[in-house]
Amino acid sequence: MSVTYQAISFNRQKKIYDTIVAIAILLYIALFLTFSIFFYPNATIETLLIRCTGSLGFILLTIILCIGPLSRLHNSFIPLLYNRRHLGVSMFFIALAHAGIAIIQFHGFGDINPLHSIFLSNTNYFTLNDFPFQTLGFFALCILFVMAASSHDFWLANLSPYLWKSLHMLAYLAYALIIMHIALGSLQSEMDPLLVLAVSASLGLVFSLHIISICKLQNKKIIASSWASDGYAFVCKVSEIPENRARIIELLGERVAVFSYNNQISAVSNVCKHQNGPLGEGRIIDGCITCPWHGFQYRPEDGQSPPPFKEKIATFKVRIEDDKVYVNPKALPEGTYVEAAKIPTR
Repeated sequence: MSVTYQAISFNRQKKIYDTIVAIAILLYIALFLTFSIFFYPNATIETLLIRCTGSLGFILLTIILCIGPLSRLHNSFIPLLYNRRHLGVSMFFIALAHAGIAIIQFHGFGDINPLHSIFLSNTNYFTLNDFPFQTLGFFALCILFVMAASSHDFWLANLSPYLWKSLHMLAYLAYALIIMHIALGSLQSEMDPLLVLAVSASLGLVFSLHIISICKLQNKKIIASSWASDGYAFVCKVSEIPENRARIIELLGERVAVFSYNNQISAVSNVCKHQNGPLGEGRIIDGCITCPWHGFQYRPEDGQSPPPFKEKIATFKVRIEDDKVYVNPKALPEGTYVEAAKIPTR
């Protein structure tokens, strides 16, 4: 968390993260070019660089799309999520290099503007065999640029988390455009079995991980079906909430995180103010609910971030009867103090 907007500061974790990413990228480029020169000695360096940057960008985008569901499936992947935007920006510059080399190679020596040439050199938009696939890559690159340019928290705060998150969900549209870019381009011209296998593996991995994570969330989700006479919803038994952890319940369409800590129970909105992260999947650290995505914190009794931070989330009234936890489904204004329900001692 940061009190004010400032230039990106590289802490130890970010330095390690970025160093590993940089080494992996350089190693991939070196190995790709070495093996390509050996197996395709007649290929030009421009062609090899186009293939290298294109394949690397596609692999990085696949990894980026897999980090989210992997983090939901196992907590050990959460550190990858913390600085995923660094990986996204790196991927954009690699995709930009791929596009730049390709434009120079195929459109840079004509008598019209290279960017105009992308759209005018081939206008067979109603055929699959000769579809101008480069236009698909151009629009995918535009999406990746918008995402990279708006990755700083300044845009997140000023666009609002909901709009910012919606904007960055366009990564899936960019992925679809790139799949079509490859299918209508490289796959038709070369039909390389390794390329077919790589694209199929990427699609299968991204699709299956998202389906599995969705199924896991559905299995964990509790929808209130038992209501007390005063309108409170039954959540679970006290013993079913782990210490410093939460149970997530859906109340009238809103997800609520019910935390147990210090022999008491509080309920807050499950949505983090930073990137709409799932607070109920985090835990209480130093007395504060800590978002598992980026570490934003909130006090469980009033939903306020500890000073000097000013983020606030909605709170809910809670009571305990006969070892059962009940929550009032009416959300209180963000930052409202609610006395925690005391767990009876036995």
